[in-house]
Amino acid sequence: MDALKQGADALFILLGAIMVLAMHAGFAFLELGTVRKKNQVNALVKILVDFSVSTIVYFLVGYGVAYGTHFFVSATELSARSGYELVKFFFLLTFAAAIPAIISGGIAERAKFWPQLIATAVIVGFVYPLYEGIAWNKAFGIQGWIASVTGHEFHDFAGSVVVHAVGGWLALPAVLLLGARRNRYRGDGSLSAHPPSNIPFLALGAWVLCVGWFGFNVMSAQSIDKISGLVAVNSLMAMVGGTLVALAMGKNDPGFVYNGPLAGLVAVCAGSDLMHPLGALVAGGVAGAIFVFMFTRTQNKWKIDDVLGVWPLHGLCGTWGGIAAGIFGTQALGGIGGVNLWAQLIGTLLGVVWALIGGAVVYGVLKATMGLRLSQEEEYDGADLSIHHISATPEREVNW
Repeated sequence: MDALKQGADALFILLGAIMVLAMHAGFAFLELGTVRKKNQVNALVKILVDFSVSTIVYFLVGYGVAYGTHFFVSATELSARSGYELVKFFFLLTFAAAIPAIISGGIAERAKFWPQLIATAVIVGFVYPLYEGIAWNKAFGIQGWIASVTGHEFHDFAGSVVVHAVGGWLALPAVLLLGARRNRYRGDGSLSAHPPSNIPFLALGAWVLCVGWFGFNVMSAQSIDKISGLVAVNSLMAMVGGTLVALAMGKNDPGFVYNGPLAGLVAVCAGSDLMHPLGALVAGGVAGAIFVFMFTRTQNKWKIDDVLGVWPLHGLCGTWGGIAAGIFGTQALGGIGGVNLWAQLIGTLLGVVWALIGGAVVYGVLKATMGLRLSQEEEYDGADLSIHHISATPEREVNW
């Protein structure tokens, strides 16, 4: 029976890893559909290469930083328990690699290629795993301290804060240090519209993300005996809550409609194992409102050129998700309980501050040493031609 249980657990978490791996295609197509046509190839290449760099760095360094273990042993040892530790690494890697995928959307259309890969390596190797270890492996005794102060540990079941808020708040300094795309904000204060280049691809990316998210959340149980249909239905309810509120507030704008479910899913990750489905619906709806309102404000009022709105979507909605777990996860609001609002506030604030500092240091150093931004001519030509020397839809073939 033990062998069967071990094999089932390995298969369970492997299927989760594959579903979250598929989400990276969603990240790619969401960005491809949002950016202008001259930057579509760059979006596709960045996500795949960032994932590849993340895999190597997380395998060699990041997983050890977070969980105090390593893979520098024989393959015989690694294959123990049906290779469960390896597929657990694979699953958690897909979470870690989501960080640079999130950042990619914010810095799109004007960021250099190689400096971003260096940033990916540092973030996935050190910055992200340090907070991951605190939240999910009780590193440095911080969870114990939070419990001693509030009565409960910080709870983040599937990464509203650990993955999404950290990714979004890491992206904010990068976006600010890069500055707005050229001619995005004119001298007279007016805004130059850069509409999405391909709504069908944007929608495809959002759908792929939504489907994969059920692996992201449900398989965060990490063993088959802990699987919960509550997590699945709460994810569903938050998804539709975010969609409908974004539809209403965004006045039928398809960009808002297709980011609405993502906002809801970001917010429900932390408390998806605790909330009542109606609480998840409300939490997702609030997240949809946060995204639409804050995306509009950052772009139009504050003139922060976050191309895909990754700070509102992941940073702010992830922050809300950490807090929402401490509200809707309580028994008073129909939840399972075992969570405390003050613990959620402390743990969430810690993640936000750590990400802001990490993003400012990593991207600040890169800007000072290598530069972050394409030249004016390269940006005008587009990242596809400037970096990859081909457009998404070449008009002619050349026979050499």
